[in-house]
Formats: sequence, structure tokens, C-alpha cells
Amino acid sequence: MSSPVSQESTRRRLTAQQAETVARLTDAAVDVLNADGFDGLTVRMVAKRAGVAPATAYTYFSSKSHLVAEVFWRRLAEGVPEADASLSREDRVAEILRNVSLVVAGEGQLGGAVTVALLGTDPDVEHLRLRIGGFIRTRLAQALEVDVEHPGPVVDALEMLYAGGLVHAGMGHLTYEQTSERLVAAARLILSAQP
Repeated sequence: MSSPVSQESTRRRLTAQQAETVARLTDAAVDVLNADGFDGLTVRMVAKRAGVAPATAYTYFSSKSHLVAEVFWRRLAEGVPEADASLSREDRVAEILRNVSLVVAGEGQLGGAVTVALLGTDPDVEHLRLRIGGFIRTRLAQALEVDVEHPGPVVDALEMLYAGGLVHAGMGHLTYEQTSERLVAAARLILSAQP
């Protein structure tokens, strides 16, 4: 069964067959990343691994950064549900930050590749970067039970916190598991200072 995110693309809505092609390409991208790293990854190489013509792959992905950003977006959208409403405010935020930071944990070179890809200038990456940021902002605002459109300074601080933490982990300074626990501890400090 496909999820709604599997039928989206930064470029257009996908048919079931197109969604299957994109899924094969994103799966193949992770395989190529783990074998050759971000520097060795090409859209052509991913297309070959997925059994797709390079021209077809390029109809979906403008660059390797776009492809890696799409992998991250899909993992994030499918792996970070709304926080459990029965938890305390602090525990809901901790759950969101933990899920966001662990979405690429144990994925070989994917985390570092995501960091490089999301910092790129490709317009399709920019679109995904905005989508990713909006998704996480919404999850945090929901966890704090604040207005999603105007979530305020606490959500702003938490966004800066997770963004810095994920870049730090993507650079290899900490594991994603270590980053997760540090993000949660820092978020609890921020929230404990709030009335």
C-alpha cells in the first residue's frame, strides 16, 4: 500500500506506476550511497541500479542532491508521526525531535549525504528544504499545542536546535543516536524555562 507521500514529487503528482519508478530510484540511491558515497553517486548510476533509463530518472530528479533530498523527505514524512497526545508537552517535543534525528540513523552514508544535499542551490532541493522545514515546524507546533501559522519563539528555538544538531551529526561529529539524546536534553532545558 502506498502512502500519500509516495505519490508526490517535487515536480508533479505521480501515477501509481510513476510512484513505483520513483520508489525504485530512491531505494537504489541509498544502495549507491552506501557503496560509493555522495561524491560517487550520479543520477545515471542510480538509474542503472534501479533498472530505469537515465532520461526517465532525470524527468523525476534534476540532480543527485535533489534525489538525496527526496530520500530524506520520504523517510521523514513516513517516520515522524504526530506526537502522542497522551504525553506531556515536554515528552511530545522530545518524541518529535528524537524521531526527526533518528530518521537516517544506521543508514550508512545517507546522513552525511542529506546534509550536503540540503545545503545545495538546486531549485528542486530548495522546494524540498522548505517542505521539510514546514513539516518539522508543524510537528513541533502540534506537540506544543500552538498555532502552526504563528508558532512563536519556542518553536523557532527548537528549529534552530534540531537544524544545528542534524548538521553536526551529518558532518560526523556525533552519531545520530548521540545527537538525538542531546537534542532532547537541550529541548527540555528550553521548555523548562517557559512558563
